[in-house]
Amino acid sequence: MVLENQRGNIDPLLSVIAKRFSKINPNALTWISLIFAFIAGLFFYFSSPELESINYYLFGAASFVFLNGLFDAIDGKVAKLANKASKRGDFLDHAIDRYADVFMVGGLALSSWCDVRIGLLAIVGMLLTSYMGTQAQAIGHKRDYSGLLGRADRLVLLMITPLIQHILLHYNFQMPWGFSLLECVLIYFAVMGNITAVQRFYSTLKWFKANPKGK
Repeated sequence: MVLENQRGNIDPLLSVIAKRFSKINPNALTWISLIFAFIAGLFFYFSSPELESINYYLFGAASFVFLNGLFDAIDGKVAKLANKASKRGDFLDHAIDRYADVFMVGGLALSSWCDVRIGLLAIVGMLLTSYMGTQAQAIGHKRDYSGLLGRADRLVLLMITPLIQHILLHYNFQMPWGFSLLECVLIYFAVMGNITAVQRFYSTLKWFKANPKGK
């Protein structure tokens, strides 16, 4: 995961932001992040190459993806600041993240920017990546964040590429083979997501070899 390795560099900034939300229930922040993801998905779904130069929906989508990522990043920190960290909150956070991912990527997959079959493969890769990471922890190993494409990477791409796609439309730039840039991103999610899932799968199997009893 490319951006997971940079977590230490942005943690101080996230901690400052989290302090400003320390009086809010961290679970409420988690639910708010889901609302932002749903709105981002709607912006993706209703956007189109024909109307983007008029309604700027891709800018709205990118903005709400950013808000989802921000609130998802600070809810755990707020929980620690308020001494409210719990397994229930951790479970809620990861469950909500999966719904948020489906809302955002699903909205794009069902939009006129993308072939729905490519979108389906992207969602499969995304969900399998997350499942392999948390399942490793469920059987006694550490939570696995390894691999080529993690959630932070996906969110950054979903923030940046919609803006670039808008600019490309403004200059009438055409991608090769008739793909849109956003469709290329979902192809990337599909390929790298499934590769990452396989990486985490084999990483857990290697752990079992070193720990035959799963301890």
